[in-house]
Amino acid sequence: MDRAAGPPKGSSRGEVVRRGSIAAAALVAGGGIGLLRRPAAAAAAAPSPAQDREIFNFALLLEYLQAAFYTEAVEQGALTGDVRSFAEVVSEHERAHVAFLRKALGSYARPRPTFDFGEATRNQRAFLKAAVLLENTGVLAYNGQAANLTKKALAAAAEIVSVEGRHAAWISDLAGVPPAPRAADVGAPSAEVVQNLQSTGFLKT
Repeated sequence: MDRAAGPPKGSSRGEVVRRGSIAAAALVAGGGIGLLRRPAAAAAAAPSPAQDREIFNFALLLEYLQAAFYTEAVEQGALTGDVRSFAEVVSEHERAHVAFLRKALGSYARPRPTFDFGEATRNQRAFLKAAVLLENTGVLAYNGQAANLTKKALAAAAEIVSVEGRHAAWISDLAGVPPAPRAADVGAPSAEVVQNLQSTGFLKT
């Protein structure tokens, strides 16, 4: 991840990531879930540093949510066996992603919101359902706007997004659902990503 701040070394990596990897969702969030909105020109605008910041700030919101979710689930002590092992490993990954994005954004980084996870961190079955939704939503969100990032930001996102895809496969397998149901993942429109986040009720302010 320390290498992520620089541009890709060659064009082949950038082109492969642009076609098939995960980039960041072209969304920006205000304080709470009710303020989630799409930037007016993100879908049509050419990649730019300003748009990179907008996209990365929504990626940061997702990472804040995931980091808090897994950390709280581990602390609650309701998870056992392989599910607990997953949460312990992934909580560390998500905290590292938060730190990376905050560093990349600098003074532009959004503050951490507050969350209420309810039973999702206190009951293993509820945890599995929520984790599958969060991880797969993250993959869809990142995939959805690969072409909207500059090459430098795309290379940075690639350091995180391949790991997020592994998280999604891992938790899907633990939950008993197909970890790789398709030969290729397509991105989701930003409205679908927002709808998925709203459905959790986790984000409060």
